[in-house]
Amino acid sequence: MAHAKVIDGRHYGTGKRKNAIARVFLSQGAGTVTVNGRTFENYFPREILRIIAMQPFALLGKQGQYDVQVNVHGGGVSSQAEAVRHGIARALVNIDETNKPTLKKAGYLTRDARKKERKKPGQPGARKKFQYSKR
Repeated sequence: MAHAKVIDGRHYGTGKRKNAIARVFLSQGAGTVTVNGRTFENYFPREILRIIAMQPFALLGKQGQYDVQVNVHGGGVSSQAEAVRHGIARALVNIDETNKPTLKKAGYLTRDARKKERKKPGQPGARKKFQYSKR
């Protein structure tokens, strides 16, 4: 990331996980988080998902310093939370390049490339086989 991505005065980061894609915008503020026009608690009702999404802020000790506006689609709620985490980490690197080593060491900047494997022909699933009958 050679240059900081700033759109309308907000720092931007794209996060991905499985089929979930999150567009994250950070701006200086009181720590308000909006996901797809809904409140953070409303969009991610399970506390563990909220914790996962906010891990980069907790690691750097910057909770409540930035307003976060997220557009996320695809995947399930779990992969969406991890996509949001990835996007926040990337946006924090755009704000300050000195955050990069800490976030990289924690693994928040690495795109988790594991995706669902495709179903193969002549099989019921990706790896599962139909029951073998000798006779």
